[in-house]
Amino acid sequence: MSGGIDRIGRIAAVLVGRAVPYTRPGVISAIAKQPVAGRVRVGPLGLENDEQGDTQFHGGADKAVHLYSSAHYAAWRDELGGLPVLAAPGAFGENLAVEGVTERNVCIGDRWRVGSCVLEISQGRQPCWKLNDRFEAADMARRLQDTLRTGWYCRVLTDGEIGAGDEIALLARPYPDWPIARMMDVLYRPCLDATTLAAVLALPLVPGWRTLIERRLASGCVEDWDKRLNGPPR
Repeated sequence: MSGGIDRIGRIAAVLVGRAVPYTRPGVISAIAKQPVAGRVRVGPLGLENDEQGDTQFHGGADKAVHLYSSAHYAAWRDELGGLPVLAAPGAFGENLAVEGVTERNVCIGDRWRVGSCVLEISQGRQPCWKLNDRFEAADMARRLQDTLRTGWYCRVLTDGEIGAGDEIALLARPYPDWPIARMMDVLYRPCLDATTLAAVLALPLVPGWRTLIERRLASGCVEDWDKRLNGPPR
């Protein structure tokens, strides 16, 4: 820390997208986000001019801003080859392409100053089948889940503006033992250890995650992710 502020990364790109018809009947999506020049206004529900195709599972205050680490792109190119979708930020539908931070070194509840905004990490991403179609790989969503290179979401505590090149300043880290990767590991490996699940419930979870962990603890059963990962019929 220097003067109480730890500069941990920077914004490589800011991206927004419009909801348009997608690859399967009746589905719309805004996953194909594009970089924005200049500064972008950010409010409680996310970036100005950004849309979500399915507001049941995307958007809202707890998923206002989606972040993805630019560091992962090299690993994906090594594994998948030089796919055109990996040639520029936005392959994973992220609003902020970030450098210097990944799921392994950012934690649930972290508060960041980015530009004139204050963001708080709310949850990891649960990848869905839309990535399979975007990458033309039937197991792409499962690959994100298995590698824990999922990305994560922030809520907006203070409105403001963000632009490419802005530094990420860590203001607070109340739960340093719970990086996003550890949380996603509990969800996806999968974990049925009662002590671990009870520790997760002590965190400030979003309602959906709290319900999921409570149900798993009570039932002793792990969730079936197939519908999310594979999607509806083509």
